[in-house]
Amino acid sequence: MSGAGPTEPHGAALSHVDESGAVRMVDVGSKPAQQRRAVARALVRMAPATAARLRELPKGDALTTAQLAGIMAAKRTSELIPLCHPLPLTHVDVETRVLDDGVEIVAAAATNAQTGVEMEALTAASVAALTVYDMAKAIDKQMSFTVELLEKIKE
Repeated sequence: MSGAGPTEPHGAALSHVDESGAVRMVDVGSKPAQQRRAVARALVRMAPATAARLRELPKGDALTTAQLAGIMAAKRTSELIPLCHPLPLTHVDVETRVLDDGVEIVAAAATNAQTGVEMEALTAASVAALTVYDMAKAIDKQMSFTVELLEKIKE
């Protein structure tokens, strides 16, 4: 079996799908371990009054809980995403900032491994956003959030 999966219209192949369309874990055994880092951002949109309530909470409450949830989630990414490799994370950082109409979450993950760490950063940002959502859902039924990869570095 070759390493490329079915070709997409833009010429790129899906990495976790083989030529027959079956899912597979990518073989990274022949790749050298490298320092890798990724940064993801989640933005939880909410009513300004909800953001103000979060901003007024004592340090260590909702936003610290979201930070810890994001860090814990990054460490368990391979258990949550079926075809992700378990990675020896060397660092995970989750920062939160209350905006006028939401909460910004920036999650960074680093490893020295044979494959990238972007799924860990995205998972950390997503779970931190879900935690903020969970904590504020009683007072704001209109919240939503987005998650995006900001940076992926291999050295």
